[in-house]
Amino acid sequence: MHLKSNFKNINIIIALDFFDENKAMKFIYNLNPTIYALKIGNIMFTLFGVRFIKILQKLGFKIFLDLKFYDIPNTIFGAIQAVANLNIWMVSIHISGGIQMLKSARLALKPFKNKPLLMGVTILTSLDKTDMSKLGIQISLSKYILSLAKIAHKCNLDGIICSGTEISNIKKHINVKNFKILTPGIRLNGCSSNDQKNVTTPMLAKQYNVDYIIIGRIVTSSQNPLKTLELIRSQI
Repeated sequence: MHLKSNFKNINIIIALDFFDENKAMKFIYNLNPTIYALKIGNIMFTLFGVRFIKILQKLGFKIFLDLKFYDIPNTIFGAIQAVANLNIWMVSIHISGGIQMLKSARLALKPFKNKPLLMGVTILTSLDKTDMSKLGIQISLSKYILSLAKIAHKCNLDGIICSGTEISNIKKHINVKNFKILTPGIRLNGCSSNDQKNVTTPMLAKQYNVDYIIIGRIVTSSQNPLKTLELIRSQI
């Protein structure tokens, strides 16, 4: 049985993107919930739903529900309240959904004592300048991400999700003392970036002083996941 979790020390979030629940549990049983939190995204939530989340919570894990909510304010209000009722630790929401949507998400959490961390998605790490230009966004990626970060801060979100390369620019313009930064796209030197176009090494994440990093395929696809995790931890 796992020891009681001390979540003040967690800064590594492991992304679970398994299609097979048994394979996922075999992997999870080797993890210590006092060290790692778990990210449930669209794949596993669609396949296994709330029941699976409750199983992980009973094992002592904090859950980051990464569904990247994006909808009209009224729908977001209800969705975020539903998330809070699940005792979720952290939830993601697209900043580009607009100020009213973000304010609605924050307002939805007002009645709750144990509020999930509300984290704003800037842009997906699979996108680059060319992709954004095709979407009609002509300013630089850095300016666009900074603009989104400022909106998230203004709307009292708990933090943002962004590439490590953008953090120094954000910290120049925003007081991040109580504003969390979560960085996905973590890769060890020499590892494939897969479909990620904005990747960061664990060492760089440490230099950027991020609050949380998301580790996914480099661990879950590793022949020796625990050894890979220890290597990552040694670098942060």
